[in-house]
Amino acid sequence: MDKRSLTERDICTKFITPALRKAGWDEMLQIREEVSFTKGRIIVRGKLVSRGQAKRADYILYIKPNIPLALIEAKDNSHSVGDGMQQGLEYAATLDIPFVFSSNGDGFVFHDRTGKSASLETSLGLNAFPSPADLWARYRTWKGLDAEAEKIVLQDYYDGGSGKAPRYYQVNAVNATMEAIAKGQNRILLVMATGTGKTYTAFQIIWRLWKAGRKKRILFLADRNVLIDQTMVNDFRPFGGVMAKLSARSGTIEKADGTRTELTTAIDTERQVNKSYEVYLGLYQAITGPEERQKLFREFSPGFFDLIVIDECHRGSAAEDAAWREILDHFSAATQIGLTATPKETKYVSNIAYFGDPVFSYSLKQGIRDGFLAPYKVVKVHIDRDVGGYRPEKGQVDRDGEEVEDRIYNVKDFDRTLVLDDRTKLVAQKITAFLKETGDRFQKTIVFCVDQEHAARMRQALINENADLVAENHRYVMRITGNDKEGQEQLGNFIDPEAKYPVLVTTSRLLSTGVDAQTCRLIVLDREVGSMTEFKQIVGRGTRVHEDTKKFYFSVIDFRGATSHFADPDFDGEPVQIYEPGPDDTVAPPDDVPPPDDNDDALPGEPGDGETIVDGPPDITIAPGGGDPRKKIYVDGVGATIVAERVEYLDENGKLVTESLRDFTKAALRKRFASLDDFLKRWKAAERKQAILDELAAEGLPLDPIADELGKDLDPFDLICHVAFDRKPLTRRERADNVKKRDVFTRYGGQARAVLDALLAKYADEGVLNLDDANVLKITPFTAMGTPVQLIRAFGDRQGFEQAVHELQSALYQETA
Repeated sequence: MDKRSLTERDICTKFITPALRKAGWDEMLQIREEVSFTKGRIIVRGKLVSRGQAKRADYILYIKPNIPLALIEAKDNSHSVGDGMQQGLEYAATLDIPFVFSSNGDGFVFHDRTGKSASLETSLGLNAFPSPADLWARYRTWKGLDAEAEKIVLQDYYDGGSGKAPRYYQVNAVNATMEAIAKGQNRILLVMATGTGKTYTAFQIIWRLWKAGRKKRILFLADRNVLIDQTMVNDFRPFGGVMAKLSARSGTIEKADGTRTELTTAIDTERQVNKSYEVYLGLYQAITGPEERQKLFREFSPGFFDLIVIDECHRGSAAEDAAWREILDHFSAATQIGLTATPKETKYVSNIAYFGDPVFSYSLKQGIRDGFLAPYKVVKVHIDRDVGGYRPEKGQVDRDGEEVEDRIYNVKDFDRTLVLDDRTKLVAQKITAFLKETGDRFQKTIVFCVDQEHAARMRQALINENADLVAENHRYVMRITGNDKEGQEQLGNFIDPEAKYPVLVTTSRLLSTGVDAQTCRLIVLDREVGSMTEFKQIVGRGTRVHEDTKKFYFSVIDFRGATSHFADPDFDGEPVQIYEPGPDDTVAPPDDVPPPDDNDDALPGEPGDGETIVDGPPDITIAPGGGDPRKKIYVDGVGATIVAERVEYLDENGKLVTESLRDFTKAALRKRFASLDDFLKRWKAAERKQAILDELAAEGLPLDPIADELGKDLDPFDLICHVAFDRKPLTRRERADNVKKRDVFTRYGGQARAVLDALLAKYADEGVLNLDDANVLKITPFTAMGTPVQLIRAFGDRQGFEQAVHELQSALYQETA
């Protein structure tokens, strides 16, 4: 057998797997081959959505399922034994795997990432692969695990037989938490972007600690009723009869099909607590309050719970003076795990100070790059009244006939202290126009408003704009806020992928965090968002991917400039292209401008910079900075229009770029191509010219918009030469005419020459770049000349056809002046 002729897979089957088997690794339980651990980045080009290639490890070795120890990167025998090491190390860093091997079937190179070995890398013979016991002993020493800690770390994951396996980052989070607790750490913080499965991760942690007997009574705290109910019927379902909700009501949850699921509750109508359960789920608000009689948590002794998991812990639980903090203080002896997408760090409150540094973090940016989270488009809409402000005319009276105070009102005032109904109607019109232009008026949409009263007016405006669909079902548009019982009852249907209604939902703060709206495709911001924490949470409402309904990306329409947070260094999402429609433009971004492929709240502590006051009763708002309630001023008959603004971009560092599109494109191209010669070499060497354009588009640099701005019928080649290197451009027609003048087709026969002339005309008229694609022969005018087979035969064979076309392309780009 010639080993060098074998494929990589043959090397794995015939040499690497037998070596592992001989070393004592169990093929069924400990060896996994070709493990795909990311989904592949979602790339959006207009309405065309594709996935990048998933990352895949050749081998991962586990001491037990979901507890990885080693990674092997295999190569065929034409490579040296260590050629896979660099790739293996990159994968191992992502997967948090300490031991990395590379092999070509002759032996192994072993890299010990723990730093505990005498040499960082060593060469091993094919029969000298370490046993599971050997690598586990090294791992134990590295982590400092004693026999008792080892039992906890090796506790089995829950496996319900459904085939659902935790994602790699969830495994990292669970294992990091188990190791921290095994070594005695009692305050733990996990930072995971919205949509990455924090609750499922928490379930696996709780399950393993509970099964290991290390934690016998557990409390899971959240601040939304729907979060508790969702958790009980979904991720926490395996706890079954040992689980109960700390509530005397909401004993059932209604599903989209009308069926009801019973939820076990632990409190009777006399507010007596049943303490026989082992896993309790509760709302902060339900078990505490300003009055002593509301502090239901005191029914439990301070040592009752061994483990407390705090969901969305950035939302007040860690503030030293927060009412919710007293729950944590009461059970201070328990291990406390905080879950958050956005750790809160202000002068008023610090989760880091309470929980310590995160034992694991997984960002929005990483989730998008891995393909687990949806990328997004951003549409910024500027309204004249927001940009220039509004000053009432002398003697202007409001709806009640009272004179309006003479001052300049700006975006901070609108819908908070001053209401311009025409502005509300304009926003509703633009939202509706976007839904119509994108071709789907049933995409789940959340509209964030200033307060509950604003949400009510926005609901009415949207109803009037969508009267046809509201006539079919009145739940097409609904307000869901803390004081709206009917709306809150429909929250479950809004987040249920199977439920059609409601579709458009207006809210103030109720839906800004925690709600698992998997199919939300549109987020509308018609209020300022001063807090980066809240901004991340709002964006997180759309980041879930839902493949069954083909939801792979979402859109954000911003009427209030809230998306300026994208330029904040604290925002860790992907840079996105910002589309700003003018007065006569469509609201939906054009398909040829793709992105570059990234209950009312009780907010913690004092208001942060830029925050405004929370909701009051309808028609009432709180004056900024506190003070007496102030009645809203309603002014009718004041128009509002969309004003045109230049296109703005976010660069690769997340900074807002406000230069012209041409300047932006030139700078980006000069980064890509160091010189004109560099570009010419790349262009001439490329078999498929389109591949270069695809690369540019994937990096957020499509050329169509700049071509439109120049207003010339230019080839992409000329566009790049002209914009980036200031070369005089030729139109496609001029390039085609130059080829004809040189008469480069003389050596071809009549039919072949006719085909080349037609291809040249096709290029001049339509800019076709992939002229050597034989499929072009299936369309006019080629269909009138003969069948594709006949036309190719005129060149001898397919190779002759492709060679002739490549010569044609070379002739097109022969001159660059």
